[in-house]
Amino acid sequence: MILNRLIFRENIASFKFSQGMMFPGLNFHDTICIMKCAIIAGGDLHYSDDILDLITGCSLVICADGGARHLRQMDMVPHVLMGDFDSIDPQDRQFFEEKGVTIFSFSPQKDKTDSELCLDHALEKNATDITFLGFTGSRMDHTIANIFLLKKLSQQQIPARIINATNEIHIITQSICLEGDPGDTLSLIAVSQKVEGVTLKGLVYPLNNAVLTMGSSLGISNCFKEKTATVTIKSGVLMVTKSKDGPG
Repeated sequence: MILNRLIFRENIASFKFSQGMMFPGLNFHDTICIMKCAIIAGGDLHYSDDILDLITGCSLVICADGGARHLRQMDMVPHVLMGDFDSIDPQDRQFFEEKGVTIFSFSPQKDKTDSELCLDHALEKNATDITFLGFTGSRMDHTIANIFLLKKLSQQQIPARIINATNEIHIITQSICLEGDPGDTLSLIAVSQKVEGVTLKGLVYPLNNAVLTMGSSLGISNCFKEKTATVTIKSGVLMVTKSKDGPG
């Protein structure tokens, strides 16, 4: 049974650096605020306990248009509902209006997708860690555009990922450490013309200071050898995807 999960929290996790933590440009007296944000769109979304826990662990929950059906199905209420509302069920919109959710409505004739408008709102609210759900689906143009929103965030050094039932997608400009099970698939795709200094640890097929080029499949279908895998690059932009095969 899904519990009633109303999300109207403004708590922001904060912590102080200890002397043993290394953060260039900051000293151990500095305090950093971490605001985790989840943005839910209307694409494919598998309802699981992990997804429920992920959303409830966020201080800011933003819903894009037709993503309202997912949140209502999971008995969750976002902080904000926004979009041109060309795909939302009118009953879902009314439901969230009655719950007092803040709603921002846009014209369908606009220069940004609903997904990007939600991202802009998250950045305006100073989100420092963003998870995108319902961002993949049958519309490949929307899926690709959504994936490249990660590039925008990587250039600002804001951790972000797209998660669906079988994939976790990241775009990096420096490094990333991912947890997984031995045998999980990890693939690398150059998003810039060239990615230099690619070094992999914790994988079946390691690389050391390698070069990946756009259009090459060299980085596809590596596998976790350990519980943790690390990918580091010196220059360029790299897509990192952790995958598991789905049923069928």
